[in-house]
Order: sequence, then structure tokens, then C-alpha cells
Amino acid sequence: MPEDWLKEADFRIGLGLLLLVGLAAVAGPFLWQIDPLRNSLLATFRPPGSVAAGLWHPLGTDQIGRDLLARLLAGTRLSLGIVLVSGAIGAVIGTAVGVVAGYLRGWVDTLAMRLVDIQLAVPFMLLILLIMAVLGASLVNLIVVLGATSWPVYARTARARVLEVREMEYIESVRSLGASAWRILWRHILPNILPGQIVLLTLDLPRLVIMEASVGFLGLGVQPPTPTLGNLIGEGRSFLLNAPWLVIWPGVVIAALVVGCNLFGDGLVRRVEGRET
Repeated sequence: MPEDWLKEADFRIGLGLLLLVGLAAVAGPFLWQIDPLRNSLLATFRPPGSVAAGLWHPLGTDQIGRDLLARLLAGTRLSLGIVLVSGAIGAVIGTAVGVVAGYLRGWVDTLAMRLVDIQLAVPFMLLILLIMAVLGASLVNLIVVLGATSWPVYARTARARVLEVREMEYIESVRSLGASAWRILWRHILPNILPGQIVLLTLDLPRLVIMEASVGFLGLGVQPPTPTLGNLIGEGRSFLLNAPWLVIWPGVVIAALVVGCNLFGDGLVRRVEGRET
């Protein structure tokens, strides 16, 4: 009983962290209506809680006097949007490839799995940096690259599950009634594997958070002055000794997202496994 309570507490903590960050990202601009691009040379490097240029800065200001809280809220919203959209792209592409490969088998399955092996053989970070360097740094390119490099894990998982489901008796019954392959895939197999793919997405989001922040930190993501969690840390690293809050607060948000996704995903795994058993 104590172990079950602790696991449930982990799930609630993860959900709470994600809700906290999500609400801050969505409602932040309405509650803290300061332009994240507004600067004042009279308010540079003000520590958290200081008042400068007639404004209170709870998290301090940066090297050109911009309010860090406003930039952090805007950066969290943009980074969260990038991660969710790119994760959805990878999940949709990978699930579609895995479902088709697992059901049709033959040369389709062989070709799809060889493509998966080839992409997994190249380190994700190296591949992302290479593509971003060729295509150029932009919001659209970053989303496309993160999504396009995320599909292999979904494809492998979906294929493995389809290979198991396609041999079940109810699938054989539907097939014997003359249902087409696409109808079987859409109406009977996909709903069966979808919960597992959603759980996999929650477990893969922390990786995407780190990837997006790393690309932004290296200056290959969304370009300043538009803030993201990664480029906020990248801008603040040069002033780490004089203004550590410029790096600490974006790092706290990244840590909250990663820990929250991991705890929430682990809780979903336990619930799905418990439902299946």
C-alpha cells in the first residue's frame, strides 16, 4: 500500500508540474502584461525583486534591461508549442509507418525497418544540427526537423504491437467477413495500439524538450530577440557570474518540464499496464 501511494504521488506531482508550466505559458501574457522585447538601459542586470524604470521585476532583468519574467513566459510558451507540435508530427508519421509495415509485412516491412535502423544509427543531436545548419535557423525548420527525426521509435513500437494484434481472433473474424486491409487498420488495429503510442509520446517529450533547448542554446533554433528556453540560457551564459538568474530560471522551467513528463509518463504506463492485466 505505501508503495502504491508513492507511485500515485509521483503521477500527481508530474501532472502538477506540467499543469503549472502549461498554465504559466498560456495565461502568463494575460497576467504579466509586459512586452518581453521592451528594453531599458537604465535597468540592466537588476537582480530578482528589484524595481527599475518604474517597473517591478520579480525575476530580474537581462543585459539590456528586458524583464526576465516576461521573456521566460514567452519563451516557455514558444518552446512548449515547438515540442508538442514536433512530437505530434513524429508520433503520427511513426505510427502510420509502423502500422502499415506491421500489417502488410513483406518488402514494405523490410524497407520501413531498414529506414528506421539507418536513422537510429545516426545520433539524433548530430543529425538535427546538420539539418539545421543546411536548412537555416527558423521556427518552421526546427519543428519539421524535430518531428522528422522522432518517428523511428514510434514506428518500431507500433509495428511490434500490430504484429501481436493482427493475429488475434477478432481480427481474423473481421478479415473473414471480407473487410479491407485499410478498414481493419483504421477501425480495429489503430484504436487498439493508440493508448500505447500516446504513453510513448509522453515519455519522448523530455527528449524533445532537451533537444529544442540544446539547439536554441547553440544558436541554431529560433533566433533572438524572440525568446525560447534554449536561447535564453544561451544568451545568459556569458553573464553567468554577474547575473546567474538569467540561466537559473530557464533551467528550472526545463527541469520542471522534463521531470513532469517523466513522472506523468511513468504513471500512464502503470495505468495502461494495469488496465491490460
